[in-house]
Amino acid sequence: MRLTLVLSLAGLAMTAAAQSPMPEATAPGPVPQMATVSPASAKVGSVLKVKGLNLGTANVDEVYLSDQTFDLKVKVLSQTADTIEFRVPPFVKAGRLQLVVKTTEKDPVLLEQPVYVTIVETKDTTQQVASAR
Repeated sequence: MRLTLVLSLAGLAMTAAAQSPMPEATAPGPVPQMATVSPASAKVGSVLKVKGLNLGTANVDEVYLSDQTFDLKVKVLSQTADTIEFRVPPFVKAGRLQLVVKTTEKDPVLLEQPVYVTIVETKDTTQQVASAR
């Protein structure tokens, strides 16, 4: 008798839980995906063009160059659904840097992209910084 009562109550609770409306989950927007960058190596002040998917202003808020310890925000010159053009900032260090995007969601996320650019050092960095301003 007790077993029947317990099973009946458990079944009733499961039925009530199944019928109660679940809160709607907010689905994230399309995920930005960078595929290529050209040129693959550049100097300070160079303009780079990234191609990929979902790169428009509705999905990508900011773009960064990262050496895994420091993320340097870049100035985006133009942005479409499948391309982003930006200028290499004047104070970036030479080396292989990864591209990172910040999403435009309610809770923004930094997404590391599988795209790298090599920044080459020029001989006269003071002249380079002055010309980039």
